[in-house]
Amino acid sequence: MKGDQESIVYGCIKDVNSLAGGADRRRANRNAILELPSADEWPFLCRDMFSIPTVKVKQSQYHTDVIHFGASYRAVEYEWDQWMKKFEELLARMYWVSATVHLETELSGTHSFSWESDGLCHEPGSGNMQVRCEWTHEGRVSRNL
Repeated sequence: MKGDQESIVYGCIKDVNSLAGGADRRRANRNAILELPSADEWPFLCRDMFSIPTVKVKQSQYHTDVIHFGASYRAVEYEWDQWMKKFEELLARMYWVSATVHLETELSGTHSFSWESDGLCHEPGSGNMQVRCEWTHEGRVSRNL
């Protein structure tokens, strides 16, 4: 039954902090996430599911800024086109080199979606985005206890 199926969505958006304008890039990415609603209409894409990037680079960071995200949903795969549209609208407002989304579903396995920039990086408002999808499905063994 659709209502009982749990879906897990998680992933990350990567940008290179060593490119020129690093603080401005981080500020733009931070603002794009902060502009998301704290609670959204179905299917949910809200700021609470994202790590919020800082403007300053932490000493523990290396070359890549990583914004991670994750959420648990009830059968989001049935509205996946809507979720993806909202995610790509967010990506369109951000700087990034690559982005990955994993969708784990109980019935149809795991789907991984990847975006990569055409040039050095994607800039807010630039060009079309191409997504690649990979699907894996592992059989489950059920036991009666």
